[in-house]
Amino acid sequence: MKREEDEQSSLAWFGKGMRGIFSLPAFILMLSFVGFCSLTAQAGIPVEQVVFMVGMVWALPAKVILVSSMMSGAGLATAFLAVSLSSVRLMPMVAALIPELRGSRTPTWLLLFLSHFVAITAWVFAMEKVPHVPRERRVAFFAGFGITLVAANMLLVAVVYHFVADFPPIVAGCLFFLTPVYFLASIWHSARHPVVYVALLFGLAGGPLFYWLFPEFDILLAGLVGGTLAWLIERLWRRRKEVRG
Repeated sequence: MKREEDEQSSLAWFGKGMRGIFSLPAFILMLSFVGFCSLTAQAGIPVEQVVFMVGMVWALPAKVILVSSMMSGAGLATAFLAVSLSSVRLMPMVAALIPELRGSRTPTWLLLFLSHFVAITAWVFAMEKVPHVPRERRVAFFAGFGITLVAANMLLVAVVYHFVADFPPIVAGCLFFLTPVYFLASIWHSARHPVVYVALLFGLAGGPLFYWLFPEFDILLAGLVGGTLAWLIERLWRRRKEVRG
C-alpha cells in the first residue's frame, strides 16, 4: 500500500515538473532552438540528424560548436574535442544541483541519467524550484521537467525545420542569443558573492577576444581564463581580509 502511494506521489511530482515547460526559461530556450534550427537548415544538415543532435548533445552552445566545426571543415577529432571541452563548463552546475536532488534512497544510476538534462535552462529552473519540493520528490520533479524539455525541443525542431531555412541570419542569431542573455541576467541577479560578478565580466570581455584569436575554442577559453582570474582575485581578497583581521 505504501509503495503504491509513493509511486502515485512521484508521478504527481513528475507531472508538476512537466508543467515547467510553460515557464519563462523553457519558452526562451524553445525560441533559441528555433534560431538554432535555422542555422542547421542553412548549413544543410538533415532534419533527422538535427533532431538526434538535440536529444544527444543537449547543451545548446555545444551543438552550435559542433555545427560550426562541421561548417568550417574541421576534422572529427577536432569537433569532438571542442564539444567535449565546451561541455566541461556544465560540471559545476551538475555538482551544485545533484546534491539538491539526491534523496535517502536515490540510486546513483538515476542521478547519472538525470545529469544529462542539466544545462543552462534546466539548472536555472531547478535551482529556483527544487528547494520548495520535498526532498524525496525532487528527482521525480526534475525528471519531469528535464525529459519534457528535451522531448518538446526535439519535436519543435522536427516541425519548424522546413519553415526557418529562409530566416535572415540576424533573426536566427537574435533568437539563439536569448538563452545566454537570460542565463547571464539570472546569474547576475542571484549572485551572492562579488567574485561572481568579476567572473562574468571577465568572461564577457574575453569572449570576443578569444573568438578573434581561437574561434574554435572561444567559449572554453573565455570561461577558463575568466574563471581563473576571478578565482585569483577572490584569493587576494581573502588574504587581505585575513591580514587586516
